Amino acid sequence: MRILILCTGNSCRSQMAHGFMQSFDSRLDVFSAGTEPASRVNPQAVEVMAEAGIDIGSHTPHHVSEHLGGRWDYVITVCGGANENCPVFTGRVMHRLHIGFDDPSRAMGTPEFIAGEFRRVRDEIKTWFYRLYAEEIKPQLP
Repeated sequence: MRILILCTGNSCRSQMAHGFMQSFDSRLDVFSAGTEPASRVNPQAVEVMAEAGIDIGSHTPHHVSEHLGGRWDYVITVCGGANENCPVFTGRVMHRLHIGFDDPSRAMGTPEFIAGEFRRVRDEIKTWFYRLYAEEIKPQLP
């Protein structure tokens, strides 16, 4: 089962979703990419994922062009920008889904408020992706 998760910068939301999906089942082949990838994964995303017991510290942003010709069971966009600017895949895509999450890296306020936004979005991502895994993906696995 091959899953590609897309966001604009591939530095926060898509990386968190990538980490969660990998943690749900080792049989999943999970990738993430961006339409305009950042130079590194957001350090606060790494920190809040570590709080949840998932290490994404070794992840690096990738450009979606690296994955256009592949075979994908799921291509999932997690931000409006990636959904609107998603290129045409020349490979086979079985399911294309979109669920938009707020961008915690754009949160303004105290450090405590910003950290809270990262945690809130992390938890929303975990809930949505676990539901997708449990209800749609896991039943398809051998």
